[in-house]
Amino acid sequence: MKPKILITNDDGLYSLGLRASYDALKDLGEVYVVAPMIQKSGVGRSISIMTPIRMHKVHVNGMEVYAVDGTPTDAVILGIYEVIGEIPDLIVSGINLGENLSTEAVTTSGTVCSALEGATQGSKAIAISLEMPDHEKFEVFPKEFDFSLAKRVLRKIARKVLKDGLPEGVDVLNVNVPSKAVDERIVVTRLARKLYRTRVEKRYDPRGREYYWIYGIEIEDAEEGTDIHALKNGYVSVTPISVDLTAEVDFKSLERWLNE
Repeated sequence: MKPKILITNDDGLYSLGLRASYDALKDLGEVYVVAPMIQKSGVGRSISIMTPIRMHKVHVNGMEVYAVDGTPTDAVILGIYEVIGEIPDLIVSGINLGENLSTEAVTTSGTVCSALEGATQGSKAIAISLEMPDHEKFEVFPKEFDFSLAKRVLRKIARKVLKDGLPEGVDVLNVNVPSKAVDERIVVTRLARKLYRTRVEKRYDPRGREYYWIYGIEIEDAEEGTDIHALKNGYVSVTPISVDLTAEVDFKSLERWLNE
């Protein structure tokens, strides 16, 4: 029996990265593509529990896609329980247009968080992103990006996961592919603490009312062994992630501290 593979993303159904994932995986099993209708970057693991969700089957870029008017997490849930009807053998989120690095990405990226949702539901999961300049990530009419290395890396890792599963204690593999790779070697990394130095810019509209842009200045350097360090040095970064966010502390000591 062919393994069932669910592909999703947070860039929307027209993303060239979605098609790249499909091309890399289409002959590895029974592939289903379920994705948000529009760009949903940065929504994290939000879920539509207060509004109804609609889903339509469409043909985009040569693929049959189930388009969901909700979040990436919504797409995963509908993909599992309405489209496939069972837990898939593998969920792949991406290929995202732009890297997803550090603890910030784990909590805010729709790409990573949809993979986490898949893992929570019981599937093996991969999130994969391709590094690119900020000004190219959200272009209305994007140019053709070079997905060749990302596709080879995704295919290699997907085949390994489908064959052998994930290591004990690992729920998601967060993969980041450099735009200019030194070679195709994969480096296993830990999450850097931060990718951006947060900034807030106050502006005024034509009527003089205040509004704000939240943005960040990218951190160029990071400790060796982190995902940022590997990517900035031209290596493919793979970070093993667990859905269990419990801190590794001495519970008894913490209880004594709380009850002093």
